[in-house]
Amino acid sequence: MGKTQEEDIDAIVAGIEGLESKPTDKKAKKKATTQPDRAQQNGDPLSNNGTANASDPTPAENGEVKKKRKRNRNKNNKKDLEEGEDEPVTANATPSTEKKTDPKGGKKAAAKSGGKVTQTYPPTIPIFDLYRGGPFPVGQQMEYPDVWNDGRTAQDRFGTEEKRAIDRAQLDMYNEVRCAAEAHRQTRQHIQKWVKPGMKMIDIVQELEDTARKLIKENGLEAGLAFPTGCSINHCAAHYTPNAGDETVLGQDDVVKMDFGTHINGRIIDCAWTMNFNPKFDPLKEAVRDATEMGIKTAGIDVRLCDVGAAIQEVMESHEIELDGKTYQIKSIRNLNGHSISPYQIHAGKTVPIIKGGEATVMEENEFYAIETFGSTGRGVVHDDMETSHYMKNFDVGHVPLRLQRSKQLLNTINKHFGTLAFCRRWLDRLGETRYLMALKDLGEKGIVEPYPPLCDVKGCYTAQFEHTILLRPTCKEVISRGDDY
Repeated sequence: MGKTQEEDIDAIVAGIEGLESKPTDKKAKKKATTQPDRAQQNGDPLSNNGTANASDPTPAENGEVKKKRKRNRNKNNKKDLEEGEDEPVTANATPSTEKKTDPKGGKKAAAKSGGKVTQTYPPTIPIFDLYRGGPFPVGQQMEYPDVWNDGRTAQDRFGTEEKRAIDRAQLDMYNEVRCAAEAHRQTRQHIQKWVKPGMKMIDIVQELEDTARKLIKENGLEAGLAFPTGCSINHCAAHYTPNAGDETVLGQDDVVKMDFGTHINGRIIDCAWTMNFNPKFDPLKEAVRDATEMGIKTAGIDVRLCDVGAAIQEVMESHEIELDGKTYQIKSIRNLNGHSISPYQIHAGKTVPIIKGGEATVMEENEFYAIETFGSTGRGVVHDDMETSHYMKNFDVGHVPLRLQRSKQLLNTINKHFGTLAFCRRWLDRLGETRYLMALKDLGEKGIVEPYPPLCDVKGCYTAQFEHTILLRPTCKEVISRGDDY
């Protein structure tokens, strides 16, 4: 073999070894893979090592070089994907927690990429759309209390396959009520940030109800508000919402109870909280909040309602508050209470007292309850007072003949838009109803519609309220309306 042939073979081997070597970065890779092509296209007589080629490589050697170039290109593409360029979406991709901002794709691009849409502020995106139809956030899950003092708790229920199977069979219903709860949470958290002293109460409730309607994706009787927004102030404990023309303004030293409900297919979330702007009222608010938490902790399957009431009163009346140099014991309002909830029925028959000595009826599996407590610096008893704003059709009423045509028309409106859910005069105004007070009174006298006037303690006192909706699931107790705020 001559010297010239040996040099040609060394040149070919050196060229192949140069292709096999891995470049240190993306640019080096691209240069290494494209340089031989340029040399061939330009007729460059020099190889990679600068030695002249006297003869061309064999076809077999050309095939080997092409395969190595293809492998290098695949490696470059793989590296680009790892660095985030044109990332592919797989079927099991975890949804992103950030909203996509691609101007070409928008929400559609976010949906294709599996990204979760983030809520606006103030909140406007319906909860159903925000979570893409579910599943929705689960409330606080708690063990049941040991009713019989024998060590049996919810741990036994969690481990029972029968109870877990019942739970799974009701997931659709759970999703409905959890969607309504999330709409309630986001609405109230917006209102807590937005409300300031000096605002008109009618403007506050209008903002709250407009927000809730958007988030719940209001749709007739299938989804919407479960009852009017209560915004009772100071000595008024419940059932006040402003009628048209009410110019009441929220003051710096006011204590206001915000109570509103949402529902999907009649599954109602009833939840309330108290707001104050002067910290001197904090002890009153904390007493009622602690009492509500005790009621939630005590509640459970086979628990007697009277035992829940006794536990609530004990916590409530252990608190005091000093106002203007005088000390007041905080009292449970004895003629207000919590209640069971059924589809399209806010008060379903069972009452949860907030004082001792109530009914010995027990709570049962799969029941919904509104655990609510009211505390007062006054007498601890409320009475009807002020102008009525809340009304509700009697749940058990049958056909009642009506003589007045206006009464018939108003009843048709109530049946179509509210059914057996509570409503207020503002909502009738919103539907375009006018001159309906006489017809509303007629429906009340016939027992078809029940008025619910504001409930007040003695003037000059202060009242507070906290409330949550709980579900006694087969496996555990779920505080559906629980949020980061309370």
